[in-house]
Amino acid sequence: MKKILTIGLLLGGIATTQAEIKLPAVIGDHMVLQQNSNARIWGWSAPKSTLTITTSWTATPYTTKADDKGRWEVAVATGDASFEAKSITIDEKGAKASDQRQIKDILIGEVWLASGQSNMQMPLKGFPGCVVKNGLTDAINAYRDTPGVRMMNVKLDQKAEEQEDCEGCWQEPRFPQTMDWSATAYYFAANLSQSLQIPVGIVNAAYGGAKVESWCSKDLLKQYKDVDLNIDHIWAMQPEYHRPLLMYNAMFCPVKNYTYKGIIWYQGCSNVGTGPESTEYAQRLANMAKLWRDQIGLGDIPFHYVEIAPYAYDGEQGNQSAYLREQQYKAEKLIPNSYIVSTNNLVEPFEPYNIHPREKRKVGERLCWVALNRVYGFNEVCCTGPRYKDMEIKGDTCLVSFTDLQMGICRNYDIQGFEVAGEDKVFYPSEETSLRWQTNQVLVRSNKVPKPVAVRYCFRDFQIGTLYGGNELPAFPFRTDNW
Repeated sequence: MKKILTIGLLLGGIATTQAEIKLPAVIGDHMVLQQNSNARIWGWSAPKSTLTITTSWTATPYTTKADDKGRWEVAVATGDASFEAKSITIDEKGAKASDQRQIKDILIGEVWLASGQSNMQMPLKGFPGCVVKNGLTDAINAYRDTPGVRMMNVKLDQKAEEQEDCEGCWQEPRFPQTMDWSATAYYFAANLSQSLQIPVGIVNAAYGGAKVESWCSKDLLKQYKDVDLNIDHIWAMQPEYHRPLLMYNAMFCPVKNYTYKGIIWYQGCSNVGTGPESTEYAQRLANMAKLWRDQIGLGDIPFHYVEIAPYAYDGEQGNQSAYLREQQYKAEKLIPNSYIVSTNNLVEPFEPYNIHPREKRKVGERLCWVALNRVYGFNEVCCTGPRYKDMEIKGDTCLVSFTDLQMGICRNYDIQGFEVAGEDKVFYPSEETSLRWQTNQVLVRSNKVPKPVAVRYCFRDFQIGTLYGGNELPAFPFRTDNW
């Protein structure tokens, strides 16, 4: 009996020194690794165990050691982008061959993190009551058209504490799983892959209705007096998608260590209002971007984001969302290496009460054009519409000038969206709006305002303008007043 007991204890000791190699959801089959980088691969095994990581594209293996909790990490050199499927093998020293882990069908290319709220989450199949234009057709044809695009959807979740892992997996662009892919992120990746002729991977961590505060850490949120961090109060908040902190913990933290080229962001609707979360949005978005970059640890990687689309908030034609768009525009100057994409003309006249406009392809295309111009060196790609520069008043006429006219102003007839006001601060639609093509100035005039002092363009909740520049990119909404 003593001998049997001794053998049992010995076997028990061996069992505690070995553990199954576990990988996070973001590391797995079909993933895309960032090209020409030291891509981070990590996981868990037995505490203090030694692991060997072998890649199919290099002859020299990597060796690393797990810490006291069993976590290990290694950076593998990836080289140039390739559509050729590759693999990684992970061995724990002393483990059986059956315990070996292999990651298959890996592509090397460009990797972007996509996040925000429902207009980033919105899948190609659409939401109930909200369709994506041509979404189903593009989901069906995705493998034929963009075989090198891969996506990982992080499962919607909320947690009180920072998480190391999440639910989700990398997927090839095969139907029907593509129906659940983020439409905006897919169109961004599809255009980027086709233009660069390399694979593109997207980690999509978006949560419908989330506020910018939802994606911030506890330490950051402590700076905001209007945010109650009592965890019981947070869990009691309704609607649940407005809760601060919890999406950061559950959906960002598990994927923050992946190696990315940049971030695309589409959020802001839930911050529309009159409180600090709206009036301080520019700074809060900048704070979040800094937090994320610090956590990702790759410096000021590109942060490209989307202006919220026209929508008649509260069923009225006010301008609450105009102030939020203005905050988004201001954030560009606060966030290094950032760029904003306008969507002012990407809604239909019949969509004033549709907070999920159906046109997602062009949103993704515009994000891609920014990346091509600002990240990949294709300076000839026009990626921005006209931006307000200054205004000159001559009698009853306002002459508005613009910057970022790489291809000039490409609309010289039926220009709509301008309003003008006098000292009474009452705005009237411009009755005579025309383009002075010699100077690219827009002439704005109303018979009801003989002495104008201010001009606004699409500074409403739902107002579709018709002034645009190269690649049909719209002029950014603006106001010359500070009322």
